[in-house]
Amino acid sequence: MKIVVTGFQPFGGETMNPALEAVKRLPDQLTVDSDGKKLQADLIKVEVPVVFYEGPALVLDTVRRQRPDIVLCVGQAGGRKGITPEFVGINYMDARIADNKGNTPQDQPIREDGDKAYFATLPVKQMAAALKEDGIEGSVSYSAGTFVCNDLLYELLYTLDKEQIPAIGGFVHVPFADQQTEGKEGVPSMPIDTMVRGLMDMLKVCMIRRADRTESVKE
Repeated sequence: MKIVVTGFQPFGGETMNPALEAVKRLPDQLTVDSDGKKLQADLIKVEVPVVFYEGPALVLDTVRRQRPDIVLCVGQAGGRKGITPEFVGINYMDARIADNKGNTPQDQPIREDGDKAYFATLPVKQMAAALKEDGIEGSVSYSAGTFVCNDLLYELLYTLDKEQIPAIGGFVHVPFADQQTEGKEGVPSMPIDTMVRGLMDMLKVCMIRRADRTESVKE
């Protein structure tokens, strides 16, 4: 099994992005037991620029070349308390701040020929449940915003659908890292090591779902 997992570069004046830092710390391989079978996956980690169109294009190029079974994109959502798997990507861009190349698309669709929304094909509710079982703050999110994170999520799901790529895919937001909130009273944060553990928990759930889906197709 093969997994593409992506993390965004710093943006919005921050010197780090916990999404990228957590992705970098993931192992190169993951193993999980499912109904007595050992599933193993190789992880392909991708650093993504926080730039409309450019970021998704890099990820989609990787997906087309690598033909993974699972694609998990990770971004920062400062202000959230926990890790939040995203339920849906919407066909809409409305930047409240400039991306890292100064682009500020306003009130416009991502794809003129795309559906209004695409739902993540990752098992987001099971992913959130796995976080809670491990004692990690987490919940399903029903809005990925209208910035580059949603742009990437929507473009990924659009492409998987239009090009009939048999991977399952989606997006997860992580909160600020502890070091980003030093001196900022009341701003929620999480240790990066906890984020890494949470990503591994969720990826293992995705591995089991992907294997089950493959078996059902064979039947």
